[in-house]
Amino acid sequence: MNNRKMRAFMSTLLLATALTGGPALAAESAAPAATDAAPAARPWMNTTLSADARADLLLREMTVEEKKTLVFGYFGSPFKERNYVPPAGIRMGSAGYIPGIDRLGIPAQWQTDAGVGVATQRDSAEPMRERTSLPAGIATVATWNPVLARQGGAMIGKEARLSGFNIMLAGGINLVREPRNGRNFEYGTEDPLLAGIMVGAQISGIQSNNIISTIKHYALNAQETGRFVLSANIEEAGARMSDLLAFEIAMERSNPGSVMCAYNRYNGDYACESDFLLNKVLKGDWAYPYYVMSDWGAVHSTAKAANAGLDQESGYIFDKEMYFGADLLGKALADGSVGMARLDDMNRRILRAMFAHGVMDNPVAVEDHKIDYDAHAKVTRADAEEGIVLLRNQGDLLPLAAGAKKIAVIGGHADKGVMSGGGSSTVFGRGGNPVPGTGPKFFPGPIVYHANPPLDAIKARAGGEVAFDAGSDPAAAAKLAADSDIAIVFVNQWTGEAMDFTLTLPDNQDALVAAVAKANKRTIVVVQSGGPVFMPWLKDVGAVLAAWYPGTAGGEAIARVLYGEVDASGRLPVTFPGSLDQLPRPKLDGEGLPDGTPFDVAYPEGAAVGYKWFDRKGLKPLFPFGYGLSYTSFAYKDLKAEVGADGTLTLSGSVTNKGDRAGKAVPQLYVGPVSGGWEAPKRLAGWQKLELAPGASGRFSVPVDARLLATFDVAKKEWVVKPGRYKVWLGASVADLPVTTEVTLKGSSFSAVKGK
Repeated sequence: MNNRKMRAFMSTLLLATALTGGPALAAESAAPAATDAAPAARPWMNTTLSADARADLLLREMTVEEKKTLVFGYFGSPFKERNYVPPAGIRMGSAGYIPGIDRLGIPAQWQTDAGVGVATQRDSAEPMRERTSLPAGIATVATWNPVLARQGGAMIGKEARLSGFNIMLAGGINLVREPRNGRNFEYGTEDPLLAGIMVGAQISGIQSNNIISTIKHYALNAQETGRFVLSANIEEAGARMSDLLAFEIAMERSNPGSVMCAYNRYNGDYACESDFLLNKVLKGDWAYPYYVMSDWGAVHSTAKAANAGLDQESGYIFDKEMYFGADLLGKALADGSVGMARLDDMNRRILRAMFAHGVMDNPVAVEDHKIDYDAHAKVTRADAEEGIVLLRNQGDLLPLAAGAKKIAVIGGHADKGVMSGGGSSTVFGRGGNPVPGTGPKFFPGPIVYHANPPLDAIKARAGGEVAFDAGSDPAAAAKLAADSDIAIVFVNQWTGEAMDFTLTLPDNQDALVAAVAKANKRTIVVVQSGGPVFMPWLKDVGAVLAAWYPGTAGGEAIARVLYGEVDASGRLPVTFPGSLDQLPRPKLDGEGLPDGTPFDVAYPEGAAVGYKWFDRKGLKPLFPFGYGLSYTSFAYKDLKAEVGADGTLTLSGSVTNKGDRAGKAVPQLYVGPVSGGWEAPKRLAGWQKLELAPGASGRFSVPVDARLLATFDVAKKEWVVKPGRYKVWLGASVADLPVTTEVTLKGSSFSAVKGK
């Protein structure tokens, strides 16, 4: 398949996977664009010109000092440890700021974290900005619904604009290689196709507001332990077919204005100094036209970083020096270690992104009084509802019937609110933090809850008495459960940036669940976590929901799923391991080393991340990738695999709702060569989410990205589809694929270099 056909194919794939339905979001567009006419003194403000032409016109008018201004950014909050006070005029509590240039009409770059909403950095602003929070990224991916992902992105992007920000540090897409990673809640999945489609949709939504979204953290940022010093070592083909492919797919779908390079080293070099990652792959092979910004504290040099492809140093005070500041960058320009052409390229890329994404033509202002919180609550609630995964439902215990005379709700601060993840992405919801003073006193703490209590939402729906117990005493909780018709136990595992976590629930919660389940067989467990957890009590309880961190309308969303007001339609975007010894690295790399000690992380699994590793090794997880129960049942049939005249493989089939309730099916398609030779027996090739009435059937058709049929040839820099027979699977998860067929592919190869 040549590149022209490849691009046409990608457009078709984008359209096909977007048609999955979802609630509408009103008024997601941004402020009106500027008129076409431009003052003669500022010809770059002529909107009829291309972003390239406008950037070139503006660049010609800039002085060297002005060019140095745009490549250096400040942190937006005080930093007491270094006696840092942000520049005057900054939006306090923000992630960062790059001064504008009034003489030329270049606006300041106002940056906000992050992927679930407008965050406030905790050491800086009182009161905190209270904004709408989406569910955790892992919950959004668990919807398997790119329409919801885009709507959620549009919503938080709108709140960012109305809060005075024109750059959102969203787009977390790192694959879940390490289930103990404290930032998995920001990312979401172990599969590159699922990651690329879902995160790409969210970025597209954010940027619909004429602001820039990043995509991050580039690349192989898979754990927090030693994140500043570890070297992620992986052979190129494995990286191209996994983590880098996730970035590539998402970028093709969303055109993000900036790529944020990661803290970690990659095969020895810091990611923000990696010529391979930034120049060769990103700007070379992928022809990325915009700019690379650093993560906050990820810069270690001036000349090496600039020449390797870093365009903007972000968030100073976290770097040891002002590497791209006027003095050090000026010295590098004077001694020739950084050429003037490189400085021009850095500025051109920044300006091009600002023009292409509407930042130059649509200035932001603080207009937070215009935020429609009620409308936005509906968006985040819909996201949370479809992301909740029903993991167990013995005897159809769920959905709850209105006839239960007494319900016990136990633990998890369910009387106060729902949990959120920690670190720079934390959003403070309206009503403040109803459970103050928990977790670490300093970053990434404290633990922040959203004031949308599940207890209140359950009481509003229950036909009888609802009693609450905090769960601090398992014996007392068990007594309440024994006196109740149904017991609902909320268990929480908080995770956050800068820390990794065990997969065991903290604070004796396993004992709490065991005690309650022993007292009442009709026990339901609602798990709020940032990723997989172990469940030693699983066989003793009636039902389990994975609610993740469900956002500012999360309590209402949990209750709506519990009572069947909506179907349980989430599907796992990650594998839940049964034990640590099933992982490629049972011992967490770097654990126990003194802070700052460099170490290497080898990735023996290569591209076989998550379910592919389990499949390759024949391991049975606690729950498989793609798994999730519904309140109805579905049958899959009519699987067809057809190769078009241009070589595109299209998979199609049908699904029928066999139950007496409406529900949402997620038919999943996998493919693999009959003769083997891949990193694993099969790969996810596509899916669609379909809402079906009782007894109704629906058809689906998915064109398969040719890269998912190929291996990467490093020497030739080509994707190679080997000729032969391929097996295709259709079903409900990677471990439940009852319908199969085969197709013969002639084989092909196509360049990994865009436009070649």
